[in-house]
Amino acid sequence: MIALIQRVTHANVNVDNQTVGEIGKGLLVLLGVEKEDDQAKADKLVEKVLNYRVFADEQGKMNLNVQQAGGSLLVVSQFTLAADTQKGLRPSFSKGASPDLANELYRYFVQKCGEKIAVSTGQFGADMQVSLTNDGPVTFWLTA
Repeated sequence: MIALIQRVTHANVNVDNQTVGEIGKGLLVLLGVEKEDDQAKADKLVEKVLNYRVFADEQGKMNLNVQQAGGSLLVVSQFTLAADTQKGLRPSFSKGASPDLANELYRYFVQKCGEKIAVSTGQFGADMQVSLTNDGPVTFWLTA
């Protein structure tokens, strides 16, 4: 399971010109699910995302996690994160989970995060337009 996290001051996701998810300060989480992923991997990634220290403390050092910083999450499914780009000039998605498994684990991830912090989401499988103001910029690739 892969989470590309971006520290943001604002982020939203639109489907058919309608906003379906929006946050202020927090993390935009682009979530990719691979074939071998399961709930145990999702649990590890939830803990990593919620506790990763990417927000500044009083001294300006990255010592606070999203919860300590008073932020929220915008979780967007992103199957292209599971792409294999090692060969050629066209990505292969053979490592990606089936849509059913990916949706199940995406929903599970959102539910588990939502037990600890405010979460907004995109719409699984939809053509989404994501807008964000990356704060820093700060972007990290996390795996479980």
